[in-house]
Amino acid sequence: MASAILELRNLIAGYGKVEVLHGISLQVHPGEIACVIGPNGAGKTTLLRSIFGLTDIKSGEIILAGEEFGGLKIHQRVRKGIALVPQERNIFPSLTVQENLELGVHGVGSGLLNENLETVLQRFPVLKERSTQQAGTLSGGERRMLAIGLGLMSNPKIMLLDEPSLGLAPKIVESLFTHIEEINRAGTTILIVEQNARRALAIADSGYVLDLGEIRFRGSGRELSTDERVKRAYLGG
Repeated sequence: MASAILELRNLIAGYGKVEVLHGISLQVHPGEIACVIGPNGAGKTTLLRSIFGLTDIKSGEIILAGEEFGGLKIHQRVRKGIALVPQERNIFPSLTVQENLELGVHGVGSGLLNENLETVLQRFPVLKERSTQQAGTLSGGERRMLAIGLGLMSNPKIMLLDEPSLGLAPKIVESLFTHIEEINRAGTTILIVEQNARRALAIADSGYVLDLGEIRFRGSGRELSTDERVKRAYLGG
C-alpha cells in the first residue's frame, strides 16, 4: 500500500485547557475514503478541526504527504492541499452560488478559478442551473452540495467532510453519498466524519470508531460494519 497521504501520530488536542483527543493515531492513504464514526461527543468534529488548525494541539504530529505541518496556519494548510467542509454551513447566503464558489480559490491562486469552477459546476448540475441565484435561497441539500463544491475549488489532495448528511432527507442523503463516491473516484482522497455510520462504512475503504476521544476500533469499512462489538455498541444492534 502507498504511503499515507495523511497521518496522525499520538495527537492530543482540545480547546484551551480542555483535552478532547487523547493520543489519536490514524492513517489515510491516497485515493481512499476513510471514515470516523462514534457517538455524539466522541471528539469527531474536534478531530477534523485539529487537522485543519482550528484547535489547540497539545502534542503529537499531523503529517501530510510526508511533511509535518502541525504548526502551519489555516491558509498554509489549504495551500498544502487540505479542504474542510464543516458541519455548520460555510456559505454566504447573500452571495450567488457562483460568487460563493469563486471564494474557494482564495489563498491558492486565481489561476485555478475558471477551470475549477467549470469542474465543480459539471459535478453538480443543480449548482450550474442556480449559479446566479442567492445561496440563501437554496434547499438544504443544495446548500450542502455548494459547501462541498466550495471545498473542491481549492483542488485539495484530501477533503475533510464533517457530518455531510446531517439534517437531510433520506433521498437527498443517497444522492449526496453518490456525489462523494464520484469525487473520490475522480482523484480526491476523503476523510469523512458521519453520524450515519452504516452508510459511511458502506463506502469506506478504512474506518475508525472514536469514543471519548480515543480510537476504540479500526479496520476496513466492511470489517467494522460486520464486527459484532461495533454493531452492538455503535450501529444499533
